Formats: sequence, C-alpha cells, structure tokens
Amino acid sequence: MTIKVGDKVPSGKFAYMGDNGPAEISTDELFNGKKVVLFAVPGAFTPTCSETHLPGYIVAVDDIKAKGVDTVACLAVNDVFVVGAWAAQQNVEHITMLSDGSADYVTALGLTLDLTSRGLGVRADRFAMIVDNGVVTHLAQEEPGQMDVSSAESILKAL
Repeated sequence: MTIKVGDKVPSGKFAYMGDNGPAEISTDELFNGKKVVLFAVPGAFTPTCSETHLPGYIVAVDDIKAKGVDTVACLAVNDVFVVGAWAAQQNVEHITMLSDGSADYVTALGLTLDLTSRGLGVRADRFAMIVDNGVVTHLAQEEPGQMDVSSAESILKAL
C-alpha cells in the first residue's frame, strides 16, 4: 500500500554521515513538530539524480526553507558511505542526506522501484513529499523515467 496525503509517516530510522562518521536519525527526530520536504532519488551518483534532481534542491533550499520548511532531506537507497561521498561531491550544505541502505523505509512507504533486472536491486522511486508534524500534506511521485513533479521547483509551487 502506498502512503497518501493525510497519512502519518511510518516509524523508521535512517543513516546519515555525521561529523564523527555514520549516525542514525529516527523518523520521530526528523518529522515530529517540524515541516519537512523529503525527496527521494533512485540512486546516488546516477545521471538524473546527480545532474538535475539533487542540484535543483541545492539551488532552491533557501527558498524552500523561507516558506516555513524546517528541514529539506534527500533519501537514497545506498549505503551511508556512498550517500556521504555523493553529498561531498555535490557540495551539499543545507540538505540532510539520508541513507535507506536496505530500502526498508521506502518499502514501508510503498514507494519502491524494482531495478533488479538492471542489476540495481530495489530502490526508492523518485518522489517528493511535504510532511507536517509527521503527516503527509503533499506527495508527488514521478512516472517511470520522468523528473518533473518531484523537482524543487514543483515543491516550491506546492508550498
């Protein structure tokens, strides 16, 4: 079952690269009492994710936060070391970069993309959501091969 507008986000944990190496953050820490834009990419270092999706949010993060958003977070189904290296390569400063290494969270959301036939396993579908105090208020899931409704520009319009 896919999460929808009005649903509370499921509980879970993410890994991220902290100042002293890998660390964890719970969904309660990420979402409770906050307005969060969470966008997901099928994979770090992949062409659309690296050339368009993440860079769009890097450019727009201040404008998004100016609309009352506390946290902008990027989720990838890669291990925390890959996500950390990707963040460094992309010069990410004001976006929380989250790893869902085994696709547990995107599976709980019902937002997976099965790329097993291409040797990539189960990944996050490309999506963006606005979560207000743990409740989804906007969800934009891309059609396969597309990069439009989950863009930073689209999220800015939704805010």
